Amino acid sequence: MTLTNLTYLVSQAAKYLILLLMALYTLQSFTALARRGTRAKERIFTRQIAEMYLIHFLAFLTMFLKNGLDTLPIFWGAQAIYLGFMLVLYRNLYPRASRLLINHMCLLMTIGFIMITRLSYDQSVKQFKIACAGSAVALLIPWIVRKLRVLERMSWAYAFVGIGLLALVLAAARMTNGAKLSLSISGISFQPSEFVKIIFVFAVAGLLSRARSYRRVVTATVLAAVHVLILVISTDLGSALIFFVTYLVMLFVATRNPYLVVIGVLAGCAAAIAAYFLFSHVRVRVEIWLDPFADYSGSGYQLCQSLFAIAAGGWFGTGLCQGSPGAIPYVEQDFMFSAIAEELGSLFAICLILVCMSCFMMFVNIAMKLTNRFYRLTALGLGTTYATQCFLTIGGGIKLIPLTGVTLPLVSYGGSSLLSTMAMFSIVQGLYMLRSDEGWKDEERRFEEAFEADRPDPGPGGRSAQRGYGYGGEYRP
Repeated sequence: MTLTNLTYLVSQAAKYLILLLMALYTLQSFTALARRGTRAKERIFTRQIAEMYLIHFLAFLTMFLKNGLDTLPIFWGAQAIYLGFMLVLYRNLYPRASRLLINHMCLLMTIGFIMITRLSYDQSVKQFKIACAGSAVALLIPWIVRKLRVLERMSWAYAFVGIGLLALVLAAARMTNGAKLSLSISGISFQPSEFVKIIFVFAVAGLLSRARSYRRVVTATVLAAVHVLILVISTDLGSALIFFVTYLVMLFVATRNPYLVVIGVLAGCAAAIAAYFLFSHVRVRVEIWLDPFADYSGSGYQLCQSLFAIAAGGWFGTGLCQGSPGAIPYVEQDFMFSAIAEELGSLFAICLILVCMSCFMMFVNIAMKLTNRFYRLTALGLGTTYATQCFLTIGGGIKLIPLTGVTLPLVSYGGSSLLSTMAMFSIVQGLYMLRSDEGWKDEERRFEEAFEADRPDPGPGGRSAQRGYGYGGEYRP
């Protein structure tokens, strides 16, 4: 058997094993929610980690056999160590953290490392360095969320910072593909709107958590409208849509008034129609969506190549390094889902969607169990932001909706998107632990009440006269 035949057999076996492991991981993501016992859940989470590492190993083995790049084994080892550190540190620093969310975050980053390495080794090294640097901050965020109770009293500070950053982008950012997105400082480019999404959620949660009158709601609506308007003027329509949907969901949960949401949807539709006539950039994207093949060699080329890639992959994919995802312009940023569907298969892509849905379900579950309105709205807003971004990038790639130019969180190439999503998951972890803290406090309170009920009557002298206890409950010999 020649080396070429051996390489082909190994790559084909790896393709199906990766798909099987991904399917098992996805199934366990939902079965873990139905398990009651802690030990049963721990076994599932441990199996998920093993499956994630096997996917990572098989993918890099395939790329090494196909490309023969000597540094790939070293790069694989560095990523494996990094993922191990993340899992171990989270587990030891925050024992009450959600293991499922940690696993999901690491899996999505693993898929991103695999696909970006397949598309561009240099970009993958850069993304990996950003992930390592961002993890140091991300590991501190849950502690900050748990300890700093002043977060819910800074609504106006969040609003002014968010509007200020977006205004700075509008004034100073360079035009990229028809939109003002990034700022460059000392040669380092970053996209402020990725971080403003989080700030925006905190601002709206702070305003709506204390909404006792329509005046408060109107104030929050005006501030949200200013954010969206600046993004529309910057023609960053993907981010504008994320902000808009997030605000509507948070508004409905805060007020429970469906009429306000209906008014918001109608206003959004009117704004979309106005944007279509005011901005040529919007018209082009709508025309591409309606018929991308009308201008195949021009503006429709990107979407057509995305559809071709998904069709070429079929259910099981062509296999890593055997497709042509590089034919899609900006594939590593805007069309990563199409590249995954082509080389790893549509079944793998569906599993990826289900994992993203599981993340959103966890966000909502945490939000609904929090008693503090500010924290509840924050968790819900972050979950809506995450889900909307996933929907926009996947829907745009499969021609379900017009292209918006947003990235697939934790998977697509982009330092700002990676850092902001890691921060988002860390904030939700902090809120999850706050929920656990509330549960522990409730349990302690019930225990104390039961203890007090079972104690014998100390007699006429009251509790302070009972032997062994002083006035503050301290022990007195």
